Amino acid sequence: MKPAPFDYLAPTSLADAVEALGSYGADAKVLAGGQSLVPVMAMRMSRFDHLIDLNRIPELDFVRHEAADVVIGAMTRESRVGSDPTIAENVPLLTDATQYIGHFQIRNRGTLGGSLAHADPAAEYPAVAMALDATMHLVGPDGSRSVSPEEFFLGPMTCCAEDEELLHSVSFPVWGPGSGFSVQEFARRAGDFATAGVAVGIRVADGVVDKAAIAFFGMASAPVRARELEIELVGQKAMDLDFQEVGNQAVAHLQPPDDIHASSSLRRQIGAQLASRALSTAVKEAT
Repeated sequence: MKPAPFDYLAPTSLADAVEALGSYGADAKVLAGGQSLVPVMAMRMSRFDHLIDLNRIPELDFVRHEAADVVIGAMTRESRVGSDPTIAENVPLLTDATQYIGHFQIRNRGTLGGSLAHADPAAEYPAVAMALDATMHLVGPDGSRSVSPEEFFLGPMTCCAEDEELLHSVSFPVWGPGSGFSVQEFARRAGDFATAGVAVGIRVADGVVDKAAIAFFGMASAPVRARELEIELVGQKAMDLDFQEVGNQAVAHLQPPDDIHASSSLRRQIGAQLASRALSTAVKEAT
């Protein structure tokens, strides 16, 4: 099938893109990497009167280390996110997650911002943003605003961006020395969306956990943190942790979906094993 007819706009500056969004609003859709949008339009599952292509806007493609954050432009390709030395050194959880995204052809076109704005609950980058308490920067005709991942991800394929807004960039905090990270997931085939997955960060000082983050994907309608468990982990000796027990506790509050790929019970079992493995890997790296 072919997409329904639409007007194609290719602005060359952020200001022009924002102006176009302000003019067309809900009748327009922004195109980033197109790895999800183009197939949906081709099957006519969605249709828009105007398509605003962001690929000619260099202002949205960058990686910068600013103070305690690494700030990444929304149009930065996933392949660059997975190979950039600044990201690898300061936000290794992003580097780790990128290897699981589709195949290299997908990563060569897909973008960080496109993945986040698409808000697929089984995608890796949203969980990484959730785990690291990233800050999402939105821009529109009325100015800019910054939101947390909890505010940004509203549900399956739904984010908080208004019709006239686009995602400009994302700030990822740098955890610093003594930190360990791991992304673990289970999928039917390499490159498929995860049946279940987890992104974990642990920071250890003098053998004691002083910061922890556990974010699941594919286990709810949006990425979800095990915040109560994270609080319990802080102050414990890293090498004394019972990783299997922590994994079981991490999924205890979750009610994963039932679908043709896996039952809720199976997802919970998988999630517990993945969390155990990720925590073990992160602690070894941190210590």
